[in-house]
Amino acid sequence: MDDYAADLVDLLDALHIEDAVIGGCSMGGYLALALMRLAPNYFRGLLLVDTRSQADAPEALDGRLKLLKVAEEQGPAAVVADMESKLLGETTRRERPAVVAQLRALALRNSNASVAGMVRALMSRKDTTSLLGGIRVPTLIVVGEEDAITPPALSQQMHAAIPGSTLEVLPRVGHLPNLENPQAFNDMLTRFLAHRV
Repeated sequence: MDDYAADLVDLLDALHIEDAVIGGCSMGGYLALALMRLAPNYFRGLLLVDTRSQADAPEALDGRLKLLKVAEEQGPAAVVADMESKLLGETTRRERPAVVAQLRALALRNSNASVAGMVRALMSRKDTTSLLGGIRVPTLIVVGEEDAITPPALSQQMHAAIPGSTLEVLPRVGHLPNLENPQAFNDMLTRFLAHRV
């Protein structure tokens, strides 16, 4: 994850971007927190979507090792089949078949090696919980009401730890609210950018 953060610093420098609102969903949130730990001067604002500050617990690492084996041996289709019920909320899976199809199509664009690399990066991330209290930029935390991977309680913990942060819980979506209900997600993000940043 720190390698990804260093790559992001290189990109920002190459584009002559001195500060920005930086954030991400799920693994992208882990990357944003890694960058905040390593190079906080680049942040004008922070967006944390369906993510957590804690590193993986031992049982989660065991699950990642199993997923890594699936990624290496069977590829992205098997990984998304294994993860689909965790990535998408129950309402999305029941009522939005086009979103389910979109998730599958996105997953299949990746190679076995790239999916395995993502799993390894997830496993390597550092715990950033101690960093939260020192964050001094406008911060929006978003979580899907039906998120099974990083449930709302974890977002509430981050919100309590980050001074002045805003917490939004999106109803009827899971771990990927920007994919499951892009209009509601974009409206929320636009409000944050207009009024807090």
